[in-house]
Amino acid sequence: MDDEQDKLLPIANVGRMMKKILPPSAKISKEAKERMQECASEFISFVTGEASDKCQKENRKTVNGDDICWALSSLGFDVYAEAMTRYLHKFREYERQRVNQTMGASSNDEDGSPP
Repeated sequence: MDDEQDKLLPIANVGRMMKKILPPSAKISKEAKERMQECASEFISFVTGEASDKCQKENRKTVNGDDICWALSSLGFDVYAEAMTRYLHKFREYERQRVNQTMGASSNDEDGSPP
């Protein structure tokens, strides 16, 4: 049983996500959280498996965000793939800016000029 639970998303996280979507007065049963936990975990596994198969065919060992977007589209979840692609682009841009700011701050520290 513990082995099976290890493969599922944490139920507390699933419950929090469910509460965010529902009206504040809504109650969620333990059974509803468990079913959603199983479904969400299965969906993630399904998409990740498709992305992993693609990586294996391409002799790569690491699944990346682009692979997940491709898998979503390939499995017919185009709307999710488009949203995920936009998110991935924004995330990468944010990371680039963060790295540039960090590098800029460290180069200012080295030359003695104020940040």
